[in-house]
Amino acid sequence: MEKSLNEKYPAVEAEKLMEEFTALGDDKNFWLYRTESVAILGSPDSFQIFDLQRPVQELLVVADSFHIKPLLRILQSADRYHILYLNREEARLYEGNRDSLEQVEISDVPTTITDALGEELTESQLRVSSYGMRGSGAGDKAMYHGQGSRKEELRNDTVRFFRAIDRGILENYSAPSGLPLMVAGLKEHHADFRGVSHNPALMDDGLMVDVGAMDLDTLRAKAWEKIEPIYLQRLSALVDRYQSARPDQRSDSLQEAVAAALDGRIAVLLVEADKHIPGRVDAEARSFKRGELSDPETDDILDDLAELVLRNRGEVVIVPVERMPVSSGFAAIYRF
Repeated sequence: MEKSLNEKYPAVEAEKLMEEFTALGDDKNFWLYRTESVAILGSPDSFQIFDLQRPVQELLVVADSFHIKPLLRILQSADRYHILYLNREEARLYEGNRDSLEQVEISDVPTTITDALGEELTESQLRVSSYGMRGSGAGDKAMYHGQGSRKEELRNDTVRFFRAIDRGILENYSAPSGLPLMVAGLKEHHADFRGVSHNPALMDDGLMVDVGAMDLDTLRAKAWEKIEPIYLQRLSALVDRYQSARPDQRSDSLQEAVAAALDGRIAVLLVEADKHIPGRVDAEARSFKRGELSDPETDDILDDLAELVLRNRGEVVIVPVERMPVSSGFAAIYRF
């Protein structure tokens, strides 16, 4: 890293950046409590550390832009999902993928029945009426008239709570993200929620478990059993879409794909997960230059290509090698 930095950047700038990496390398406490892998992005203006939940290939890149392809695989929507845990009193939202699961800090959505219903929360409504009861030693007896059973009142409150949750999750999380939503909770809560839900992202299959009684990794494993078939189906659909497209609507030619990405023509870019093509995209020449990763002006052409597609609001999907439809490392589907 130091050698590459000194070749490209002024000594003072390179030294300052190296100090942060060196300090981190010597920080024993930092390395004691890490996840499966770590990504570190450093520049003169920022120093960011990302804990990753899946192993990645060791890679060092010094270039004029960050190498983000490993992060795209973590953050892409292809295998991500939401879990909505419900009981009569509260709701929790989780977001995860095959490797990790985290609770989402919900905003703009009531997370407890008290927050949702407030003063409308039903209290036990019992009226007492006394009737004179004549009979041998009967005396006066009080008769209690309830307006609906307590059980019915509680269920009505639960349904109203679930309706508020459904509306909030749809508007603030499902609609913006497009992620599938899996409900977790006791059997009766599944039925009540599905009876009021209008969320098109709601999965038919859920988890009938008490989330409060299990750790996150167990919950993630149970969720992935249900999500993996959906993930594989989506990858298969994208591969079919590529293979069935007309020759002028797809490409695995690097030169063609670079030009299409610069013009914003790529709708979907499939990128092989661990493939690297050392070099960089040359926007002015509307082409690319191959190189060696040890060169400070060299990154990964596939990484540059992915960034261009994302900037033009295309979709980038990182795909395992065994599911790629071509051997070039990428497959582009055009908008026009």
